[in-house]
Amino acid sequence: MVSTATPAGEIGFEAPDFSLPGTDGKTWTLDDVRGENGLVVAFICNHCPYVIAVIDRFVEDARTLQAKGVGVVAIMPNDWSVYPADAPDKMKNFAASHGFAFPYLVDESQSVARAYGAVCTPDVFGFGKDMTLKYRGRVDSSGRGPTGPDTRRELLEAMSEIADTNAVPAGQQPSIGCSIKWRE
Repeated sequence: MVSTATPAGEIGFEAPDFSLPGTDGKTWTLDDVRGENGLVVAFICNHCPYVIAVIDRFVEDARTLQAKGVGVVAIMPNDWSVYPADAPDKMKNFAASHGFAFPYLVDESQSVARAYGAVCTPDVFGFGKDMTLKYRGRVDSSGRGPTGPDTRRELLEAMSEIADTNAVPAGQQPSIGCSIKWRE
């Protein structure tokens, strides 16, 4: 397991379109998942300890953001032939066990992860109303550790600001996680 910090996001970069199958059997596009006040695109997987550490907080924050008109989607980009815990049937169980109220999509070709410039799981992109990148960073300040009284909910704070003002939040911190398992 190699840990990778995300590079600085190219603020202003336009969200690439996609059409991917979800764990619910539907095919989803960018237009299907965007909200009137923005969109969170999170590249995650089932097995990564960094994802496992934050997933329940991410799901909770996603619900809050959805109530503010921000769409949320999770995309699994890993090669599951090498990491079977990330296979689509396991994704369905993972989503159900954590109460996902947003689509969990399979990027089998890995073309969407490449188009976004994703490098690790979790790798979180926040887009404003105009579908331009305004946030790329962590779910919160806890990393893999437990939350404490000083834990900042960075994604929630940033996307709430974006939903309200469409401005780029200051002080963004890169995410850290397991490298995406690319196909050879």
